[in-house]
Order: sequence, then structure tokens, then C-alpha cells
Amino acid sequence: MRLWSIHPCYLDTKGLVALWREGLLAQSVLLGKTGGYRNHPQLIRFKNTADPVGAMAGYLKGVLDEADARGYTFNGNKIVSGIIVVTLSVTSGQVEYEFAHLLEKLRKRAPDLYERLRMVKKIKVHPAFKKVVGAVEDWEMV
Repeated sequence: MRLWSIHPCYLDTKGLVALWREGLLAQSVLLGKTGGYRNHPQLIRFKNTADPVGAMAGYLKGVLDEADARGYTFNGNKIVSGIIVVTLSVTSGQVEYEFAHLLEKLRKRAPDLYERLRMVKKIKVHPAFKKVVGAVEDWEMV
């Protein structure tokens, strides 16, 4: 499971669809509807909020907005909570780590997109996040 902190605009089609599915899986986990993935490190930052399901709803809304902007039809009715505005923090080190990780995936999977993104200097974060100075997050499996 990868719940990207970077903006979904950087993802190729395959990555955006995977993010939507993984976000919906994370939502199910947070709702207690599945036994698997309960202790997945990617969920820690959502679990540490006052409203984990609401935080995930806000996250999924950001993914849905990107899908809409591209003309894709993701079913927004799958977001179970009303959209709750919860701003999560993400460290600059985490953002840089994730962007490098994505570039490695794109180098093989979508070389044209890789070429466009590899020169990006100012990395945008997912709308649910605010970037703060810091190293790679402790929960990340480097």
C-alpha cells in the first residue's frame, strides 16, 4: 500500500488508479471492515488524527479531484464520510523520498512522464498535506 504524500498530478494513469484503490482499502481498514493491513505503516498518520476516517475522506477527495481533472470517472460515492478538512503534516524529507521513489517507477513504466518530471525542483504535496521541514518519516520503510 502506498498513500502518496506528493500531489497526485505526478502519477501516471496506472499510479492514480492504484492510489484510488489503495485509498479505498485504507478507508475500509480505518472503518474496521477488513482484518488485513490494520498495522500498515502508511496508516499511522491518519490514525494519529482526531478523525482518521474523515482524514482519509479528505485524502480520497484529493485523489478524486485529480481524476476528475483528467476526465476519469472514479465513483466519489465510495468515500464514506462527509469530506472533513484535516490538514496532515508531511516532512520535506518524506516528500523528496517519495518523489524519487515515483521517478524510479516511472523510469521503467512511463519513460515520457519520467523525462518531464525528473527536472521538477519544487515538489507539490497532496492537497491533504502541509509540508514541514524534516527527514524521512519514521514510519516509512526505506
